[in-house]
Amino acid sequence: MYRCSPETCRWEELTPQVGGAYAASRRDFRNVQEELNTALKSLQEKLQHNEEMKAEIEKTVRHIKSQAEHTEHQIKQQFKMLHQFLSREEEATVTALREEEEQKKQRMKEKLDEMNRHISALLHTIKDMEEMMKANDVCFLKEFPGSMERVQSSQPDPQMASGALIHVPRYLGNLPFRVWKKRQEYIRYTPVILDPNTADPCLVVSDDLTSVTWSGNNHPLPDNPERFDCCLCVLGSEGFNSGTHCWDVEVKESIWWSLGVTTASNQRKGGGFFNTDDVWSVRYRVSSGSGFPVEQKLDRVRVNLDYDGGTVSFSDPVTNTHLHTFTTTFTHTLFPFFRCFPSLWILPVNSQ
Repeated sequence: MYRCSPETCRWEELTPQVGGAYAASRRDFRNVQEELNTALKSLQEKLQHNEEMKAEIEKTVRHIKSQAEHTEHQIKQQFKMLHQFLSREEEATVTALREEEEQKKQRMKEKLDEMNRHISALLHTIKDMEEMMKANDVCFLKEFPGSMERVQSSQPDPQMASGALIHVPRYLGNLPFRVWKKRQEYIRYTPVILDPNTADPCLVVSDDLTSVTWSGNNHPLPDNPERFDCCLCVLGSEGFNSGTHCWDVEVKESIWWSLGVTTASNQRKGGGFFNTDDVWSVRYRVSSGSGFPVEQKLDRVRVNLDYDGGTVSFSDPVTNTHLHTFTTTFTHTLFPFFRCFPSLWILPVNSQ
């Protein structure tokens, strides 16, 4: 009968243990490999996300440059108009001054000619009287009545007329205020202006920030947190947290529209903007979304916000017809919002 040596028996005893340890090592290796694969996949996804963010940042940098250039151009255009207006006002004011100068110098010239004639007549009369006084007594007595008549009937002494000098206050008095007041006749003030950084990529905001139009194209704009990306909306640039505010919106060119106010924190990404209680609006031919439905075609809509009183009222300013009023308690900053197809315009105060 074969018997193993102690060393051989010991190997036979260890073989199952070694095999089990090897299998366990294989399993551990696979687990580690799976963990590494998972970690690698996560890093690759993070890398892809970072590359996408880098591309978005680079696009944002280009957009900032474009915004700055366009805004600078608009600033220069506006100031050019102001300079032209001020130049015209300066020229008109100086021209009026020169005209008054010429008129009053002409009057003084006429007065001076009159004075010369008067002096000449006096000199002639004085000379005649002096000659008469040199004559003999008979001639003196004979000429005396006529001479006295000429002296008594001579023209009265000329007087300096009032208002002869330049009316300086007419030109310098409150000059900056008068020019500013006149400029107001040509300046339009719009109580709400639009924030292009919130506009949906399919919308185009006008250079003066008072109108918005659907472009039909999804413009490659930065996907900044403030921007709508799923509904054709844009916000006003200024939020309200007190007081009363009013603005008129021309909607006659729009096939459908929705407008009102919303909280600053309302979600702008995705389609959840109207699925909250943070929107107070009226809408026309908009099948989805919140808001009081308006049935009639309107040219204009007036929005009256009384933040402290807790009301938002909508009316037709053309017919002075009330549309709807929301009553609540406002606790957050409110922004005007506008949704339209294809366009609407916020009217300046002097057009309301």
